[in-house]
Amino acid sequence: MSEITSQTVYFKTPGLENTQRVLALARARAEALNIKTALVATTSGAAAIEAAKILAGFDVVAVTHSYGFKEHDVAELTPENCAALNDLGVRILTCQHAFGGVGRAVRKRLDTYQIDEIIAYTLRIFGQGMKVVAEIALMAADAGLVSTTDPVVAIAGTGHGADTAVILRPTNAQTFFDLKILEIICMPSPAHPAFEP
Repeated sequence: MSEITSQTVYFKTPGLENTQRVLALARARAEALNIKTALVATTSGAAAIEAAKILAGFDVVAVTHSYGFKEHDVAELTPENCAALNDLGVRILTCQHAFGGVGRAVRKRLDTYQIDEIIAYTLRIFGQGMKVVAEIALMAADAGLVSTTDPVVAIAGTGHGADTAVILRPTNAQTFFDLKILEIICMPSPAHPAFEP
């Protein structure tokens, strides 16, 4: 029988405090698998700057919120962080969210959910970060920033920072069901029995 053994790290709480550990775990596993591309979800750009430092030598792609996500015509990626990412050689992707485009407009106007948001809610049963790693993989593939044949390490979080990292094979949004999450490196699991007193 053939098998692969890898370790998944579970965090007691989601969020920013896990960022450094997530990035170190992601780097170690990606290096073990000879993966050289990292996708990093970022809002202000801070998480991507940390990732670029810890993942030095990787092709880092920072995937941000779209313009107007929180406020019309405004980007949440700060100009200072954008400049820092450019200086670090990070490619930045700012585009429509794969799970929150026109379908979100239908929900807001007609008070009914569309398939993209149903997919997002389904992925969230594994946590916010798991939804986001899948979403940024679709977005990066659609923008031509990652190959759909080569695995990447994808990093995301809950709110701020990073708390989830996976190895996945990206695909385009129109072939969503070809997306393959190959390994879970780490994720929050506050209800894990090991965390019970």
